[in-house]
Amino acid sequence: MTTLTPPLKIRHIYISPGHNFFGHHGQPAGGNPTTEVSEVECVAGRGLRGDRFFDFKENYKGQITFFAMEVHAALCRELRLAGSSPVGYRRNVITEGADLNSLVDAEFEIQGIRFRGMAECSPCHWMDQAFAPGAEQFLKGRGGLRAAILTDGFLRVEA
Repeated sequence: MTTLTPPLKIRHIYISPGHNFFGHHGQPAGGNPTTEVSEVECVAGRGLRGDRFFDFKENYKGQITFFAMEVHAALCRELRLAGSSPVGYRRNVITEGADLNSLVDAEFEIQGIRFRGMAECSPCHWMDQAFAPGAEQFLKGRGGLRAAILTDGFLRVEA
């Protein structure tokens, strides 16, 4: 299991009851709200309770998604997006302090919960709409991490 040194910090947690981009190719984006929460229940093999991908399908590789705050800051600098929020990525957990790409194919632990990094979250064309033209291209290779939840527990935002 990969030990995160220094430990990864959780800065934001988001859940949404429905899909806005997933399955909407060639159609307008959906209007499902994204809710920021201070904690979320992780259920092994199923996902985040209350999120659109909870029980989505068996062995789904995106039971939880992570995105790096450092990448968000770099995108904001590159595209001059002052005051932009990371909510637009529609990733579940916004982290700080870890290279998420290094966790693909690795087991790791955060706040006592074990995960397995399954794949990069590839950015889609919707990123240009959610942020600004050029966002999709900028995010290639740094769109976040899809992971499977291996043990139950609660993730909490850290101050």
